[in-house]
Amino acid sequence: MKPILLDFSATWCGPCRMQKPILEELEKKYGDKVDFKVVDVDENQELASKYGIHAVPTLIIEKDGTEVKRFMGVTQGSVLVSELDKIL
Repeated sequence: MKPILLDFSATWCGPCRMQKPILEELEKKYGDKVDFKVVDVDENQELASKYGIHAVPTLIIEKDGTEVKRFMGVTQGSVLVSELDKIL
């Protein structure tokens, strides 16, 4: 099962807009090795609540259905690459 990067964000969130191009670059880099999922917290309040999301953007990396790492706020690509490379 490949790792999943969940991007909890919102359309009205400025930092979320800054995070987006970073994640798009990673998506190109990893191709089909990692599943990238964007979760709009306004449209998916139940899921956001299940994950205990209190601030956006929040990024969660999951492997085999288990949370491996959580980042709050805009996270640099290099930090995400280092975490993803550890679990691939």
